[in-house]
Amino acid sequence: MSSSALPVVIIGAGPVGLAAAAHVLSRNLTPLVFEAGASAGAGIRRWDHVRMFSPWKFNVDTAAVAVLERNGWVMPQGDAYPTGRELVDHYLEPLAGTRELAPFITFNARVRAVARQDHDLMKDAGRETAPFLVRVAGPDGEQDVLAQAVIDASGTIETPAAIGASGLLAIGERAAAESIFYGIPDVLGIHRARYEGRRVLVVGSGHSALNALLDLAALAAEDAHTHIVWAIRRPIIGHLLGGARDDQLEERGKLGSRVRALLDAGRLELVTGFHVDRVTQTADGLVVSAGMRRLQAVDEIIAATGFRPDWSILSEVRLDLDPAVQSPRALAPLIDPNLHSCGTVRPHGAEELKQPDGNLFVIGMKSYGRAPTFLMLSGYEQARSVVAAITGDREAARRVELVLPETGVCTLDAGTQTAGSCCGPAEPVAALATIGVGPSRTGSSCCG
Repeated sequence: MSSSALPVVIIGAGPVGLAAAAHVLSRNLTPLVFEAGASAGAGIRRWDHVRMFSPWKFNVDTAAVAVLERNGWVMPQGDAYPTGRELVDHYLEPLAGTRELAPFITFNARVRAVARQDHDLMKDAGRETAPFLVRVAGPDGEQDVLAQAVIDASGTIETPAAIGASGLLAIGERAAAESIFYGIPDVLGIHRARYEGRRVLVVGSGHSALNALLDLAALAAEDAHTHIVWAIRRPIIGHLLGGARDDQLEERGKLGSRVRALLDAGRLELVTGFHVDRVTQTADGLVVSAGMRRLQAVDEIIAATGFRPDWSILSEVRLDLDPAVQSPRALAPLIDPNLHSCGTVRPHGAEELKQPDGNLFVIGMKSYGRAPTFLMLSGYEQARSVVAAITGDREAARRVELVLPETGVCTLDAGTQTAGSCCGPAEPVAALATIGVGPSRTGSSCCG
């Protein structure tokens, strides 16, 4: 079979993966979407209680909307702000259920590895014309699927960052795992009993942390025994909390303003310049340390420290990644959080995302590596561009069809050179037209 007759495999049925599938269909190619979860948007379901800080009009893809509208779908009010649950229920699941896409999506199917057929990582001869071999594990076992192109939109939600400031798990962190929640817990919902009347430490300075703090404060207003401590690595707050006036995404700006009000009212305890290196289980609770500094014992820890990309499924194909950002090398200078905010990252596409193995692209949250500046709109533009490149439409692949909103909260702190982030340290998040919203790299997001 000619390689051009093979399908385009897409890993992940989140917002960006399904957008890619819609664009593949619009180009008269066949998508095959493999989703490890049981339904579309399975990753978002982990933070589906969080309200996104971008309205509906920033959370949908044009090709996906075209598919939905052919099936009678009507977009919710464009200026309304959906929760993660609403995004899945009213957009992603209807999209995955359309007659156009449903036949090409397989759930509970985890991609284990990607390679070139009959070519290991070292072999050059005939590599460019060899189809991709995608190994998929599902309920019926493993199978190999051949593809003309592979688009990895699997995200980063399954690989949270440690609370250890050195990038490693803090000593004792693994042992204390039952008392640590990575991401944004549903404090006012299903996780209420876990935090009500408890001493809770929130670690992290992104929008995921802000969302968690606001929910905990609401809980503490009902139960005075709930005590909140917020630990950040920054020596000072600086511009971290931003403000609605400086952010074109007004709801995102309000997060910082509301947390600042909590600090001013003394409703939460802030610890700055705290670089976690140890978690000790004591009779009084968990004691978190940074060198010689020790916090008072707590019952629970919320780790809003971001997420990391897992490149292991692509270990047998040829990648060119930036060693620090862990994103495609050409993209890294455009998204490095030491230099850019969510609003200063210019739109980009196939040219910045291409890899040494042609027709292999990573898009969405995972493409940003460790950078927390991802916006869902950026992921949709990536999907449009890489699909155009796969079909050989270079003009469309190079064309920019996106204008991003400016932000006043994702900027460098004057005097500290510490970058803020749309979503927190690369986490899942909190929703902005990113998959973002609330979790920093999952739910939004700053995120996708």
